[in-house]
Amino acid sequence: MLKYHRITEEEKYIVSNWKYNGDYSIYNSLPYEEQKKLGIGLANTKNNYFVFYDKDILVGYINLHEEKTKTFFGIAANPKYCGKGYGQRMTKMAIEIAQQMFPGKSLCLKVRVWNERAIQCYKRAGFQIDGDPIVQSTPVGEELFYYMNVK
Repeated sequence: MLKYHRITEEEKYIVSNWKYNGDYSIYNSLPYEEQKKLGIGLANTKNNYFVFYDKDILVGYINLHEEKTKTFFGIAANPKYCGKGYGQRMTKMAIEIAQQMFPGKSLCLKVRVWNERAIQCYKRAGFQIDGDPIVQSTPVGEELFYYMNVK
């Protein structure tokens, strides 16, 4: 059983240092000190971050960002534990947390169209693709994303 709590300052330093390989390296983040200077990511006070543990192992974190009519969902799995089923479990728990925190608001996300591993994870947790891919500017250029909602 995964346990979760709101992220601590110490945990923000830990997760910002996670490094992904290959195509997934685009998910590597700036060091937390830089995020704090810029007021982005883990330092954005409008975000609601929760970390997940399997016993004493930090396996990932989620972000729930409330907007006027919906809540955006983001997730990161510890690179050492990708492909172990934690993403799907965290996503299912995120749906429950979002419903408690923001009742009546739909939960949605954007995912790169090439990230089949994440897309399948989200589908198994109850999300579905909504419409055609959209183009979005990212730090690495324009990319195609799917918009997904909880069924």
